[in-house]
Amino acid sequence: MPTVRFRGREIECAEGQLLREVLIEAGETPHNGRADLLNCRGLGSCGTCAVAVEGDCSEPTKTERGRLAVPPHDPDGGLRLSCQTRVRGDLTVEKHAGFWGQRVEDGDG
Repeated sequence: MPTVRFRGREIECAEGQLLREVLIEAGETPHNGRADLLNCRGLGSCGTCAVAVEGDCSEPTKTERGRLAVPPHDPDGGLRLSCQTRVRGDLTVEKHAGFWGQRVEDGDG
């Protein structure tokens, strides 16, 4: 059974489960601020559930690649949409700042 590490927690889930569902079922959220209420509910169209993921997960879907190619995201930014990402094994997940989770803090400010 895979383990998802998120915000200091270890959450066990079924292999193949969508990352967004794993987080929500555990009482967590892949969204920041008002995006918790204002999002596409897992359709892959809003981009507010973008997270950094390390570990064994599915390849990006066509929907995911398309949304992450549109600002404020960057197709080379290394983020994944949690609503399109399936857990295949243990993952470490980080949510960055910004409405869409697109801002990486560099610690200089």
